[in-house]
Amino acid sequence: MIVAVAVATVWTSPESPKERDLPALQNPVQLREWINPLTIDDRLSFWADNQTQTQILYGRKVIVDEERGEWAKVIIPDQSSKKDERGYPGWVPKRQLMDAPEYEQALASQPKRAVVSAKTAFLYKSADEPDLEVSFLTALPLLDTDPQWTRVLTPHGPRLLKTSEVQIIDGKPNVEGNVGESIVNTAKRFLDLHYLWGGMSAFGYDCSGFAHSMHLAHGIVIPRDAGDQAQAGKLVEKEDLQPGDLLFFAHEEGKGRVHHVGIYAGDHHMIHSPDSRHGIELIPLAGYKLEKEHCISRRYW
Repeated sequence: MIVAVAVATVWTSPESPKERDLPALQNPVQLREWINPLTIDDRLSFWADNQTQTQILYGRKVIVDEERGEWAKVIIPDQSSKKDERGYPGWVPKRQLMDAPEYEQALASQPKRAVVSAKTAFLYKSADEPDLEVSFLTALPLLDTDPQWTRVLTPHGPRLLKTSEVQIIDGKPNVEGNVGESIVNTAKRFLDLHYLWGGMSAFGYDCSGFAHSMHLAHGIVIPRDAGDQAQAGKLVEKEDLQPGDLLFFAHEEGKGRVHHVGIYAGDHHMIHSPDSRHGIELIPLAGYKLEKEHCISRRYW
């Protein structure tokens, strides 16, 4: 099936959401109404209570593995995970999914995509009728484009995006210059965006979702979670670090389980989505509270 809302949050179980999470369960989803009132304790509980797993952007395809009442257990093929060899698993409300045969056919037959390059952008039903606010990296089959408007096919039919807010790609994005530096420059656009556990959109990223998405913006698909990311890619020694490399941090001063990832920004700095109390930040590695936990570095570009 196809994700039918701007961003679908993937829950650990149908029992995971609390009353305060109702805006995240609707169709259309009410993302800002859900995220903006969250307290620090609310944000911490997504992790502490094992509520959320990941998120999926509008128009992405999922495999429905199981149904339970108004909920569906889905597998996300384009988010690789050791939890399931087919993709990342979790639960979403069935109202946030839909059958869209014409759209699925276009996904399979039309290689050109209009990918949202703005932090967020509105889909329009017509030039003066905004419809749905979608996230950075939402990718939809291209129908046609001109200097002002780009027409795309969505699960709900044809829609318009402002041409200035999308990148047209045919296969992988064209990246000028050094890819690693471009990853860092893209990441800097999201400075101060508040951390969200399980976040995979420009409404809020967690640490590995941020690393995953900044790579995906350059056509590079990496695993979803930090522990999996730390086991793939090319091993990089500290003295060989370059901007765009991923830095991993583990408990027990680097000897335990990997629990955090950041993007090396050059000049002994890192850009990362740190934790539920803070937003995305660019910081010096020297003196950082996790400095002694840096255990391994990987390169995917």
